[in-house]
Amino acid sequence: MPQSFIMSRHTVRGILLVFGYISTLLGVIGIFIPLLPTTPFLLLASACFIRSSQKMSHWLYHNKYFGKYLKNYKSGNGVPVSVKIFVIFILWTTILLNIFFAIEILWLKLLLLVIAISVSIHILTLKTTSN
Repeated sequence: MPQSFIMSRHTVRGILLVFGYISTLLGVIGIFIPLLPTTPFLLLASACFIRSSQKMSHWLYHNKYFGKYLKNYKSGNGVPVSVKIFVIFILWTTILLNIFFAIEILWLKLLLLVIAISVSIHILTLKTTSN
């Protein structure tokens, strides 16, 4: 492989840090915007931080707002039923409001319905924890 394609550990660490921060930001935004998934972005951030920053990895995993959800998701313990209900309620409220009041293009309305159904199925098939 040509020398120009080889990246130093320092460069890789920097790229992983950037992706970790961006993924964390998108995960936090996803808490408030139902179409943006929270947990996958936080899992991606966790994977990036594990390989680039012990400090950020520890912070993310022990964060009081989403650390518990990351731990449960990673360990396969599941998602609390209250979170499932809240997410599905917000998801469908947002989707239906957009379909009826904001979007006029039929194919886009149908796409939003397919997305809402798919996300709902995913959420419902996740293991449920009692917490």
